[in-house]
Amino acid sequence: MSALSKHLAGGTATVCRVWIVRRADEVVLGFTDHDQTLVVEGVECLAASGMTAGALQATSGLAVDNAEAQGALSHDAIRAEDLRAGLWDAAEVTAYLVNWTDPTAHEIQFRGSLGEISWGEGAFSAELRGLAEALNTTRGRVYQARCDAVLGDGRCRKDLGPLFAVDSEILAVEADQKLRFPVLREYAPKWFERGRLIVLSGKAEGASERIKVDRIDGDVRQIDLWTSLRRNLVVGDRVRLEAGCDKRMETCRLKFDNLLNFRGFPSIPGEDWLMSYPVKAGRNDGGRL
Repeated sequence: MSALSKHLAGGTATVCRVWIVRRADEVVLGFTDHDQTLVVEGVECLAASGMTAGALQATSGLAVDNAEAQGALSHDAIRAEDLRAGLWDAAEVTAYLVNWTDPTAHEIQFRGSLGEISWGEGAFSAELRGLAEALNTTRGRVYQARCDAVLGDGRCRKDLGPLFAVDSEILAVEADQKLRFPVLREYAPKWFERGRLIVLSGKAEGASERIKVDRIDGDVRQIDLWTSLRRNLVVGDRVRLEAGCDKRMETCRLKFDNLLNFRGFPSIPGEDWLMSYPVKAGRNDGGRL
């Protein structure tokens, strides 16, 4: 019998809830609904943080456990700008039941991650997803005509040197999504489409997003992102623009000279093979009918 079980069996329960959150940026934060700060598993868990959680739902089998955490944006540890910037997305969460007179006596009630987060009017709400949620993730390779590697990664093996990446300074910014740069005429229009923008300086340093539009407009280069960075980008911040790849074999060969590392299956039959029929002439090579 655990120390907490013995305490509960004694008839007088001095218990509270504790949540420890580990974000992707390696920041670890603890919260409790007790009126005093506690230390659990070496983490200082803040009292009066405004964070509460509904009843935890646990099931046997592989059904995804789910619950919800709610709170007020009243503590420095939970700020709207961090939520907006995505710093809390998919953060690991461990919920404990703790004897507040002896915090070493505790048991884990829930372990999972934060799901969808919403906030507004001084409050936030976050879905808690159980460990079984990971079973919904696609594993292994997908057989498709286009490449499934990420440009520049260990499978692509392409070195993104000066021809495929450039550092530049922001001349204008709108809604953290529409950016203007010097014209960069050595790079053809659309060179960076489907590529990536990485922020190198300023308050948004380290943030990145995929590039949707890359075109030259007069004496400036216009870069539009797929979604807003949700950070405070300002004129003068430096960013890195990485070339884009549409994953086609022709692009791999002609733009990147990297055909030996192409990870697609260009000759795989498409869905229209169901309509194929025998013919006396022509090519039956798996291409489009």
